[in-house]
Amino acid sequence: MVNKPRIVKDFEKLAPEIQEQIKLNYPYGFHRNLIQYKNAEGKFVSALPFETEDRYYLVRMTLVEAKQIIEDDDDYNDRGELKDSIKEDYEEKYGDLDNLSITDGAPDGMDDDDDDMDESDGDSGGDDED
Repeated sequence: MVNKPRIVKDFEKLAPEIQEQIKLNYPYGFHRNLIQYKNAEGKFVSALPFETEDRYYLVRMTLVEAKQIIEDDDDYNDRGELKDSIKEDYEEKYGDLDNLSITDGAPDGMDDDDDDMDESDGDSGGDDED
C-alpha cells in the first residue's frame, strides 16, 4: 500500500473540484461522517475524511459547521440532500474516478440524533499542507 500525503484543510480552502467530489461522495450531508483525531497539539479535532487517488484529506469542521455548510449550499435541497440535477452533473464530471463511492440511498440505520458528537470543537489546529 502506498502512503498518500495527508492534507488537513478547511472546506472553504479546498479547490472547487475537490469540494464537488466531496459533495458527490457525501450526497446526504457531512455531519454523520465526521471523525475525531488528535492534532499535533494534542487537541481533538473533528474532520470529514475524503480520499482521492493520490491524497487523503481530512476536512476540518465541527458538527455545527458541517450542518451549516450544507444549509448554506445551493447544491443541497431543504432536506440536506444533494439535488438530483447537481448529482447528475457531478457524476458525469467525476463518475470515472475510482476513489468515489457514490451511494444511491441514505445510510442504513442512521438517524439525526447527533448528541454523541461534540458540537463545540474549539481550535481546529493549524496542520495545513498544500
